[in-house]
Amino acid sequence: MTFKTTTRPDLRTEPDTEHRKPRRRPRRMPETGFDQVFMAGIYILLTTFLLVVLVPLINVLASSFSSPAAVSGGRVFLWPVDFTLRGYQAVLDNSAVLTGFGNSLLYVVVGTVISLALTVMIAYPLSRSDLVGRRVLTGGVLFTMLFSGGLIPTYMVVQSLGMLDTRWAMVIPGALGAWQVLIAATYFRASIPGELYEAAQLDGASDLRFLWSVVLPLSKPLLAVIALMYGVGQWNQYFSALIYLRDEDLYPLQLVLRNILVLNANAGGTDLANQLERQQLADLMKFSLIVISTVPVMLAYPFVARHFTKGVMIGSVKG
Repeated sequence: MTFKTTTRPDLRTEPDTEHRKPRRRPRRMPETGFDQVFMAGIYILLTTFLLVVLVPLINVLASSFSSPAAVSGGRVFLWPVDFTLRGYQAVLDNSAVLTGFGNSLLYVVVGTVISLALTVMIAYPLSRSDLVGRRVLTGGVLFTMLFSGGLIPTYMVVQSLGMLDTRWAMVIPGALGAWQVLIAATYFRASIPGELYEAAQLDGASDLRFLWSVVLPLSKPLLAVIALMYGVGQWNQYFSALIYLRDEDLYPLQLVLRNILVLNANAGGTDLANQLERQQLADLMKFSLIVISTVPVMLAYPFVARHFTKGVMIGSVKG
């Protein structure tokens, strides 16, 4: 008996002509005259917006390095005139500025941590579908965005809690933002799958353990965006300090700037030359103070910029 042997082609050595074919790039539709005009208009509009934002910033920076006479005379545009550091020297020689700067940093750090913790503690339960009365509680949060108790009732609450003229008056009354709570709840609901919670339950993890070990590590873009919102708001806090604080050692930087620019500028003597010099110096210090108060926010933004784009798109795309 003879057996007929057949040879099978080696698939590994067989030339794959299909994969060797060069991939064709998708053909790009030719732009019409209307498309070109439209894109040109877009670029012109964006360039105009850039100049509207950038030119005042450069003007403020240039004015802060110019002489008081040049600033008061309006001779500064995009480049310093009679370069000097007198404005920054006058600002830094004022001990109240350094105290206010330190107070503002303290309020930003402590206030942001407290606000972020409260936001997560409220938003995460609201994102769970098994929470009893979730819609009612969400409606209560939404209600605070539309209606508030007013200034006098809020002042009476702060007074009754013994927080007047204390640091807590700067971080507790406005510690929670309804808008941030809704953003965080939407993110948790859309980005944290329910299967993760079921798997954590099978492993014996509690709700607090699941929140700390799973939800928060997956929510870094959200936390970065909300921390930036709270931090910037706390850094620019002015009105609350004006109402609740009397001790100048507790003043934030914004209130110190107000006192320097408004009160000191108006405290001129009878000597007209001295009064003019004080007014010119006050005009120069205004720009120096703006730069000093803006630098911390500009330095903090690059650290959260990589999360910001993803965070602002929360809930925009689902699939």
